[in-house]
Amino acid sequence: MPEETKLDKRIIGAAGEHYVMCQLLRHGLIAALAPQGAPNADILVTDIESKKLCSVQVKTRRDIGSDKGWHMKKKHEDMVAPDLFYCFVDLGKSPGDEIKCYIVPSDVVARVLTVSHKAWRSTPGKKGQERNDTIMRRMKPDYTSTLAGTKYAKEFGSGWMEQYRNRWDSLSDQARALF
Repeated sequence: MPEETKLDKRIIGAAGEHYVMCQLLRHGLIAALAPQGAPNADILVTDIESKKLCSVQVKTRRDIGSDKGWHMKKKHEDMVAPDLFYCFVDLGKSPGDEIKCYIVPSDVVARVLTVSHKAWRSTPGKKGQERNDTIMRRMKPDYTSTLAGTKYAKEFGSGWMEQYRNRWDSLSDQARALF
């Protein structure tokens, strides 16, 4: 398979955003793409009565790479709000594959990114050296190896994201609770 180009990444990102918008509309919420370059939201959501807005950030990936994760940044550790949600979309390896989507509240995302990055920093690099800090983070469906020996290993181990998979009903219930 050829390497992804920047255009491919933009198309993949757009596919994820449109998939999430479709699902939100199917669940009776009004959804619109945020303006390009909006810092903390890809999709704005409101109820049918337009009482309150909710923000959704969409992270999209194809089923490539070994950790099955999504690229995040340090800023996501601090982005916590009751009306901010993340939709982690996995498009699979080919267009015929089932699309997987995990709808995760921002406080959960911030917590897992903080905990996993701290654990990663505390382990030595490939050559035994201390790891340099970075702004990059990974949202992964399995932190078993990263969090081994910590109190979080079971909480964020294999399958921890499954509770959020295709939980469109929970996102619409949580969003409506804000209205």
